[in-house]
Amino acid sequence: MTAHPRPTLLRSRENGHAKVGFSELFFDLVFVFAVTQLSHTLLEHLDTGGALRAGLLFLAVWWLWIYTSWVTNWLDPEKVPVRLMIFGLMLGGLLLSASLPQAFGARGLVFGAVFAAMQVGRTAFMLWALRGGRSPGNFRNFLRILVWLSLSALLWIGGGLAEPEPRLYWWLGAVAIEYLGPVSYFRVPGLGRSSLSDWDVEGGHLSERCGLFIIIALGESILITGATFARLDWNPATVAAFCIAFLGSVAMWWIYFDSGAARGEHRIVHGDDSARQARLAYTYLHLLIVGGIVVCAVADELVLVHPDHAEPAGIAAIVGGPALYLLGCALFKWVTNTRKLPPLSHLGGLAMLAALALAAGPWHLSPLWLGAATTAVFMIVAAWETIALRRA
Repeated sequence: MTAHPRPTLLRSRENGHAKVGFSELFFDLVFVFAVTQLSHTLLEHLDTGGALRAGLLFLAVWWLWIYTSWVTNWLDPEKVPVRLMIFGLMLGGLLLSASLPQAFGARGLVFGAVFAAMQVGRTAFMLWALRGGRSPGNFRNFLRILVWLSLSALLWIGGGLAEPEPRLYWWLGAVAIEYLGPVSYFRVPGLGRSSLSDWDVEGGHLSERCGLFIIIALGESILITGATFARLDWNPATVAAFCIAFLGSVAMWWIYFDSGAARGEHRIVHGDDSARQARLAYTYLHLLIVGGIVVCAVADELVLVHPDHAEPAGIAAIVGGPALYLLGCALFKWVTNTRKLPPLSHLGGLAMLAALALAAGPWHLSPLWLGAATTAVFMIVAAWETIALRRA
């Protein structure tokens, strides 16, 4: 009798662009909760230490999501084992998100252990899916990834067991290992290093996943704004702050989706450097964009609740969030297009935000006026780029 080949769990690349599956979207919803938790955590601890801790947690959450997006770029979510793996990661993601506010307190071990289990477990599943000679290069790639993530897992768990103050250093080491992995091609003694040819991504799928995550983050920002506005007294200041926040979110959507998302997708799908674009433009640079949205959500709530006065940390959030978002979009559009410099409109917007940061103190700008100014910068950048591209 002839043995039947074992059914593959990998996607078929024969039918063109692989659309994002409903189970993947279902998984992404967990990160609405995660992004909300990060925003609230930063808002409650808006100082240098709080920003450092929230930033570290954000790096971890983003890395968990983008690694899962890479894996589901190869795996077929319509297959039952893959779907069950995604649902298992959803459960872990909910536990992780629930532990975020107390990650540097009583729930540190929960956060560290769940994060390590998700990273290592998902990689082990990928090795199981690749067994039997399917894509030998990628199988060796994930062996190397497993070594790197197992090493960082020790630091995640060790940090969870440590006291809150040294925990930060344990987890900084873990994040450094995780983020250095792709840059060093997951080099492992005895196993060599991976190559870009091993990272044979379906560019359209990864681009769509990242675009959907931007929508999730922007949606979370609007949810926070709406929920905060609903419980406040509706007076001219709060109504103005609400309108400013909404217009800012619309302008942020416009800056990313009007041309940048489509051009980025075209480059990663039709270019000859898809793996490099996936690693640089979508894995690393998108974290700046999403991070900017998270900080902008914090800034919008500050302007709504305290339109007349803010501490220096609040002013830094009001200006810093838009600056981080514009910087991420500028770099993303730069590396996904054949241009010598980032878009001039984005560089002009960053210059205007720098001027606002310098003028905020001497001019005694209130949070409301400062928020209005940063939203105006967003709208100027969106209009500037749109007009320039239409003329071209």
